[in-house]
Amino acid sequence: MKNIKSILAIVALGFSLPIMAQDVHFSQATETPLLINPANTGFFQGYFRANVNYRNQWQSMGKAFQTTNLAVDAGLFKSKRRKSFLGLGLVIYQDAAGAAKLRRTTALANISGLVKVSKKSVLSAGICGGAIGTNADYNKLTFASQFNGNEFDTEELSNGESVIFRSFTTTDLGAGLAYEFGTKKLDQDHDDEIKVRLGAAAYHLNRPKQEFAAGANYRMPVRWVGSMVSVVDIKDTRFSLTPTFIYQRKKTAYEILAGSYLKMRLETGTKVTGEKAQNSIGFGLFYRSKDALIPQFLLELGDYAVGLSYDVNISGYKAASKYMGGFEISLRYNKLASSLFATRSEF
Repeated sequence: MKNIKSILAIVALGFSLPIMAQDVHFSQATETPLLINPANTGFFQGYFRANVNYRNQWQSMGKAFQTTNLAVDAGLFKSKRRKSFLGLGLVIYQDAAGAAKLRRTTALANISGLVKVSKKSVLSAGICGGAIGTNADYNKLTFASQFNGNEFDTEELSNGESVIFRSFTTTDLGAGLAYEFGTKKLDQDHDDEIKVRLGAAAYHLNRPKQEFAAGANYRMPVRWVGSMVSVVDIKDTRFSLTPTFIYQRKKTAYEILAGSYLKMRLETGTKVTGEKAQNSIGFGLFYRSKDALIPQFLLELGDYAVGLSYDVNISGYKAASKYMGGFEISLRYNKLASSLFATRSEF
């Protein structure tokens, strides 16, 4: 292997074969709103929100993909009386995989502008920008020239490579739009609501150069994202549905995630005094195209929420994965100002 294209092929196959040409992704898409669209920044009921996510994928296939995410965002100048306000946020995530522990760490600052188009709808536009750092322990890579017929001998046999791999940092830019509309039936006990948020976003708009070696000219493709996230309260009951659809594409590689939770209110928050917070429990089933069935669990207790999910692999990799795809956990804190926002009528 003497050319850059071959180097990139080895890196791609060695570290990211199961999700080739895709960015990091989480099965609990509703718990990673800033990874789906920068326009989601500040676009929530409450004042401040923090999400922490961890995913461990392909454990049965040796070197698992381990992904962590931390995101915080808030709305500025947010009020029922104002027709517009700003959203600010910060996202930091890292993905590590492969024998060489290839690590990609991304830090992005988000800003959005939200406008109340009417009493029933809100339009948001957001941008994000930051840096991506890539590094690995390249000494742990093995090559065909190091195979002695029985095993890879990295001590006695040279890898035969004249190119030196290196760590590098690039900039990254993204942008998106989101539009939410809904209807609401007010009640003394709780509000029955139907709302739908549609979004379109693009990440890596500047196509960051991937310089694994000097002279490399490969650029990361743009990641396009389309999303639909909704809440449908079943009238005069404690139950809600959350139909969700996420479509992501990078060149010819694409991913579809679709499914819904069935949530049940365990306790309805008081609307005025804030003495009680709204609590709920949800069970969901999602499907990632040609990859996995994903049962999910979500417990919401006032300002806090915890989610658990597991990918049951049903793709062609199931022979090696033994149907074990990935475990995922999410934690959320959303400052709801007690139950003043439990009516979900801020917009």
